[in-house]
Amino acid sequence: MSESILKGKEHGVGGMSERRQPIVAVLGHVDHGKTSLLDHVRSLGEQSRSSVMDREAGGITQHIGATEVPSEVLNQLCAPLLGGKTFDSPGLLFIDTPGHHSFSSLRSRGGSLADIAILMVDIMEGCRPQTKESLRILKQSKTPFVVAGNKVDRIHGWDAEEGRSMAISMRGQSKESLGLFDQRYWELVGQFAEEGFNLERYEKIKDFTKEIAMVPISAREGEGIQDLLAVVIGLAERYLSDQLTDVDGSGEATVLEMKEERGLGKTLDLILHRGSIRKGDEIVLVSDRGGISTHVKGLFSPRGMSEMRDAGDRWDNTEAAYAAAGVKISAPSLDGVLVGTTLRVVNSDEERSAAIAAADEEANLSIELDEEGVCIKSDTVGGLEALAKELREVGVPIREASIGKVSRRDVRSAEASSDPLHRIIMAFSTEILEEAEEEISSSEAGVKHIGSDIIYRILEEREEWVEARKKELEEESREIVVYPGRIMLLPDHTFRVSKPAVVGVRVLAGRVHIGQGLLKDGNRVGRIKSIRSGQESLKEARQGAEVAISVDGVTVGRQIEEGDILLVDIPESHARKLRKLEMTPVEEEVYEELLSIHRKNDHFWGR
Repeated sequence: MSESILKGKEHGVGGMSERRQPIVAVLGHVDHGKTSLLDHVRSLGEQSRSSVMDREAGGITQHIGATEVPSEVLNQLCAPLLGGKTFDSPGLLFIDTPGHHSFSSLRSRGGSLADIAILMVDIMEGCRPQTKESLRILKQSKTPFVVAGNKVDRIHGWDAEEGRSMAISMRGQSKESLGLFDQRYWELVGQFAEEGFNLERYEKIKDFTKEIAMVPISAREGEGIQDLLAVVIGLAERYLSDQLTDVDGSGEATVLEMKEERGLGKTLDLILHRGSIRKGDEIVLVSDRGGISTHVKGLFSPRGMSEMRDAGDRWDNTEAAYAAAGVKISAPSLDGVLVGTTLRVVNSDEERSAAIAAADEEANLSIELDEEGVCIKSDTVGGLEALAKELREVGVPIREASIGKVSRRDVRSAEASSDPLHRIIMAFSTEILEEAEEEISSSEAGVKHIGSDIIYRILEEREEWVEARKKELEEESREIVVYPGRIMLLPDHTFRVSKPAVVGVRVLAGRVHIGQGLLKDGNRVGRIKSIRSGQESLKEARQGAEVAISVDGVTVGRQIEEGDILLVDIPESHARKLRKLEMTPVEEEVYEELLSIHRKNDHFWGR
């Protein structure tokens, strides 16, 4: 293995100023060991304090969800596998991605920000749903990766030893343990083959461009970690050297997160993947209104072993940072900056014009929209595009796509969809505002919100909802057509003010049916939840009847008052059916009034 993929120099580290360290993302299914691996990687610095004093606090610098492992540590750790060679790269920069959502959001040069990825797989469980989704994302982004076959220590009889190379460990295991390992390994090979990948043990690979390397490890025990790191950096140096030379020139970074920091105002957490950035530099960012220009006011890195997300006041104010690194900046006018987009350092009018043009193009989402379809949301550009791509593959049209939290506007947009099966908002890793939740609960259009940090769960839940909704619509089509009506709220007959309101009414014209909406001055003021006459529950009340109705979404004394005269609304589909049915003169009068109201917004309503 050392001869086939490692190209490092003998006797000393060369070329470190001419290339940046590879950026490594770690992906995997829940509980498959990603956190354990990263914890072990972070602990390497503690073990190496005495040998690497010229680097920050023990050789490992942790930034915004990022952990830097310098080559000095790697060369020492992996020495038994290197045969006297050393790595050319300054080290490895691990990006701590909470999930594939984050990985989808990390973009650079039109592809993934990560140069290479580690896919964690529990060898005892094999490929799980998130594993398969990770594979799809890695394939889409064309990111090379290595599989870490984790939890070999759970194999019956396996003798694990902290810090031991897997190459040595395998030679010391019993025949029974190796047999059980082979069984799990070949099951994994079959599962990867189903996903279109050729999996092979790392030490047996002859062509790393045709096969995916699997390194057995125990992240918990720290066994096989050196093998994994050696394979990762060896592959990066051999096959990705061209993209590791972008250390010079104007800085380029990916925005990971925007925060409000006490004493600093709005700040950006970045992964700097190209060139350098300095305090005072002019930068161009991507915002919801296109490209914007501002200047770096403050530039920070976390002190010592502090991770950026938990650094507190342990910050080092720095003048410059160089790729690849995690940094935090403060700057004026950061409102509306889109997470997952590119920051560009500019040094001339020409560079500024080019950067603004590129930012404008990046702000325009590359998602093809349809006249009819669903609504999708995400907190990042990359996340939105990833969701859109998955929906396209299963033939789901998209009418609206935007970044941010689900708002009332999104609900109303979904309501406007002519196809009831498209009245759905799919939100990938973003929240729904309380006002939007209230809007959905009071909506009569049957709007559905699905939110998750995992794309496949969104797709599965949508499929389940569509099937259930189809059955509901079939049942509704069999029901008796509801008629329009006009009611008056009787004075001194308010039995409950709200949640729901319960009031006595007289049916002045037409009919009243459970589920119908109520209009006051042409505006929706709630929906009839139930109808009662004494102790009897009714589905319908006709002209002349006096009944008690419960109404969702209103408060007596606010939206409605005793003595109000309200119209009883009808669905558009029922309006079309009523044109062919016989109505009384007063029903026709109310029907025409409803048509007039609805056609102010939709000229073809009910036609």
